[in-house]
Amino acid sequence: MNTDPIADYLTRVRNAIKANHRVVEIPASNLKKEITKVLFEKGYIANYKFEENGPQGTIKVALKYHPITKVPAIRSINRISKPGLRKYAGMDTMPRVLNGLGIAILSTSKGVMTDKEARQQNVGGEVLCYVY
Repeated sequence: MNTDPIADYLTRVRNAIKANHRVVEIPASNLKKEITKVLFEKGYIANYKFEENGPQGTIKVALKYHPITKVPAIRSINRISKPGLRKYAGMDTMPRVLNGLGIAILSTSKGVMTDKEARQQNVGGEVLCYVY
């Protein structure tokens, strides 16, 4: 049993990038699916596929690299709110990652979204991770 499935998800992606893998398989959950959708919408991953095999299913994430220099699109992906110390941000205390160049993924009452989307919708929530 895993105590922090989101940290496991981020670590699997981080390790796959360091090993220059094209595809990484991750056990699925609804929150992980939403984080994957946000990463795809913002252009940090090339593609994704949800496979329903067994009770849990898996997420296949195709990682994105620069076609010529082979530099990964995700330079850093860090967990912020941990099970031992939750981090919440209101509308006014919303974090800016790399002065707006990166994204913070938040879990809000209106679903999983980026910090910019949360500011526009005037909601706060739990800061799951920083991606840049």
